[in-house]
Amino acid sequence: MQRYKIAIDTKGSDKGARTIIKGASIALSQNEDLELLLVGDKDEIENEARELNMPLDRLEILDAKDVITNYDSPSFAIFEKQDSSLVKALEATSVRDDIKGLLCAGSTGALMAGSMRYLSGKNRVRPSLAAVLPSENGELTCLLDTGATIDCGASTLLHFAKIGTAFMKRMYGIESPRVGLLSNGAERTKGNKIVKEAHELLEAEKELNFIGNVEGSNALSGICDVLVCDGFAGNQVLKVTEGTATRIIKDIVRYAKRTGSKEIMELVGHLMSVYDISSLGGGIVLGIEKPVIKAHGCCDEKAIVNTTKMLLNMAKNIAVYDKRNNKI
Repeated sequence: MQRYKIAIDTKGSDKGARTIIKGASIALSQNEDLELLLVGDKDEIENEARELNMPLDRLEILDAKDVITNYDSPSFAIFEKQDSSLVKALEATSVRDDIKGLLCAGSTGALMAGSMRYLSGKNRVRPSLAAVLPSENGELTCLLDTGATIDCGASTLLHFAKIGTAFMKRMYGIESPRVGLLSNGAERTKGNKIVKEAHELLEAEKELNFIGNVEGSNALSGICDVLVCDGFAGNQVLKVTEGTATRIIKDIVRYAKRTGSKEIMELVGHLMSVYDISSLGGGIVLGIEKPVIKAHGCCDEKAIVNTTKMLLNMAKNIAVYDKRNNKI
């Protein structure tokens, strides 16, 4: 059986290393073809591994005492905190061919800066943080950027469209992904200066299947396979979508409890399975040579399991991040 090794940074999350390690243990038990490199405090990881009866033949530990926090300057921390778990995890992922991907629940800024430094190769490009979300038509939409690059020029949005298109082609087999540009109106005249400039660039790029502007109300309608925007707007789309879905589900649950309706509770179960944030994994870093996923800082064990499985699937699909191909 061929096995695939994934590196996991155990530090930096809101819920602490134990949650990350427990999720990693569950992922190992559910996937016989998975091996893990856990990066963090060696003593803590070893103690948790013994308590959880983790299979030691599929587990490697890399000791790292320091941690990059959300209060550190991302660019400085990558250079100054060389003993941090994130830097050591990035270094190992970069130089070791056996490590197929990296999962981190810590600082987003540091992860993006580190990914550019260690995993962008010779021709460095700005990575993008993408989210793959369920669409109204039952398919998937790749939203990028979702928070890594707040201020974008028009050329950067064009770059995001290209790497998003490449990802949806290779990962999901979509022959000609439809690309939309997030704007405040569907008309080509709508949008701020950057959006209007990006519209012209996207329209002129013949290799892209550009369908035009997409309003926020249609972001997840299935009208496009790739939705491009700056990190500020994308982060708002992502979090407002999550918050609205959670609010609606809670309202339905309260109504179902008042009425005692079993049918409505069945509907709740369906909605929770569709909009369960833990099941969606995390943000995918595109524009680098190996799969890297940023999990939510407040992620639980279930999210770590699902994100690890997501990385495992990407590792198996070697065409997505094969160095012999163009990186995405």
